[in-house]
Amino acid sequence: MMHSTILLAAETAKQGGLFDLDATLPLMALQFLALATVLNAIFYKPLSNAIDGRNEYIRTNQAEAKERLAKAEHLAKQYEQELGEARRKAQSIIAEAQADAQKVAAQKVAAAQQEAQAQREQAQRELDQQKQVAMQSLEQQVDALSRQILEKLLGPQLVK
Repeated sequence: MMHSTILLAAETAKQGGLFDLDATLPLMALQFLALATVLNAIFYKPLSNAIDGRNEYIRTNQAEAKERLAKAEHLAKQYEQELGEARRKAQSIIAEAQADAQKVAAQKVAAAQQEAQAQREQAQRELDQQKQVAMQSLEQQVDALSRQILEKLLGPQLVK
């Protein structure tokens, strides 16, 4: 068997070798070019168009997303500024309300103090009146008692 394999190899070597330059080489080249053209038309162009379309879609979506993000950041800054202004206004309104409340409280305290002072003065006048009435009553009683004492000491006829 070994001998038959060597004979077969020797016959093949006589016919051409590894590269036989007969009509098959150009035919193979034409087949390769036809296959490449068919594959390019049927497979590669639609595939590359789909890939290019997908890339364009991604690019436009990224651009739109960047625009939306920039717009959102701008709106966020604007809202933060408006919020800061609203807080400042609220604080100024609160400060004004506190100042007004303090003024009203001071006015009411002053009015209450004036009313208390007026009531004290009224009470003092009433006390003074009652004191005068009590003093007059005491003077009359003192006069009556002194007359009675004089009458008892001197007699009723001498005292008038």
